[in-house]
Amino acid sequence: MTKPHFIHSASTVLLRSKNGAKTALADLIPPLVPSYTGNPLLFNGHLQTAYSVVKYHDPFPIYYARKLFLNPADGGHFAVDFVLPEPTNSPPSSSNTSTSDASGDTTKPAPATEDPELPPRTRFMTDPESTEIDAGDPEDSTPMLIVLHGLTGGSHELYLRAMLHPIVSPSVGFAACVINARGCALSKITSKQLFNAKFTDDVRLLVKHLRKAYPKRPLFAVGFSLGANILTNYLGEEAERCELRAAAVVSNPWNLELTDNGLHRTWIGHHVYSKVLGGNLRRLFELHRPHLTQDPRILPDAHTRMTHAYDFDREVTAKVFGYHTVGSYYRAASSIDKLLSVRIPTLIIHAKDDPIVMDGAAPYDEVKANPWTFMVATEGGGHIGWFEWNGERWFPKPIVAFFREMVGVEKVVEQEVWVDAVGYREGREGDGVALGVTGKREESE
Repeated sequence: MTKPHFIHSASTVLLRSKNGAKTALADLIPPLVPSYTGNPLLFNGHLQTAYSVVKYHDPFPIYYARKLFLNPADGGHFAVDFVLPEPTNSPPSSSNTSTSDASGDTTKPAPATEDPELPPRTRFMTDPESTEIDAGDPEDSTPMLIVLHGLTGGSHELYLRAMLHPIVSPSVGFAACVINARGCALSKITSKQLFNAKFTDDVRLLVKHLRKAYPKRPLFAVGFSLGANILTNYLGEEAERCELRAAAVVSNPWNLELTDNGLHRTWIGHHVYSKVLGGNLRRLFELHRPHLTQDPRILPDAHTRMTHAYDFDREVTAKVFGYHTVGSYYRAASSIDKLLSVRIPTLIIHAKDDPIVMDGAAPYDEVKANPWTFMVATEGGGHIGWFEWNGERWFPKPIVAFFREMVGVEKVVEQEVWVDAVGYREGREGDGVALGVTGKREESE
């Protein structure tokens, strides 16, 4: 059993609850984070990461209704899967695909059957359900979580459902949806592009639509791996304008160039991890090749030169999104600098032994420089692993607890800190709000 490391600013933001109590972010999070007891059979980051793709059993049967959204900026569609209760009634009479420019959640029971063209336990939203969501509810204050998956993944991923299962349970009561990156989770693309690590337009559109349809819902977001990088870029781009209450990012690659170079420095990184990622991207390209190769910049046989993730980014991503080199794409799309502009309370979950996201790429200094962020770093856990001795995953526990606390936060205030001659840090009043004193170290064990 090991206690996680806590990394944060010397003076984090103050959170004011509805009853008027004020708590610094650095004081709020530590009690919510349990110790991590890694499974002794998965004693390093490689084993934790490998076990995360094992699917011999499925303990989290999440059901979805899929809704398609049109992004008018480029005419492309993206699929959002809304979490439904487990099926209890007979299937609805209609299973037509619905496309809309509005969003929200649904309380209709899921059908007993699934659409064969979609991932397991997923069906297209019915027309009445779509109409109900489009209408929204100005009085609905149910907290809602938006989830972003990892590279080439989707709403069907087991790690993602491990996060959803507790937070949509009756005892917690969140509504939730998963935004599938274009072309992922058996969704069809209608534009000449898939996705990239900096493409935040679809996330922004979904958040705006949810806010319009459900103005009283507190909105939260969590991203995994590449989805964590996209989410962090979105948070930094929105800055003070962000309409989310709080966010969490898990196993974020942060510095894409450093991460890719690090993978290729080791045998297992070059021959296993990078090839697995490249193979997943190649299969995604082949699935959508007839549509993607309508772009004259993409050669019809591009898939034959895709062995590693870098190869896909060279043959497709950099060309489609207008980057001269893969390196320029990686530098532009890395989210580590955007973290400095984040202006909502953000929890970062990182494993020091992550074999894909090197510890040297983690934003230790950036977190200390931004009072809105807080990083929890564990010695073990791998890449989106964190399997404990009982087979359960550890990472949903602190995230669910953090989001539940943030539901009751009414206002966030930045502290103004003065350091006196003997190094005493004292919070002062700002904007008419008493800020109090923070005695937290920048890193505590």
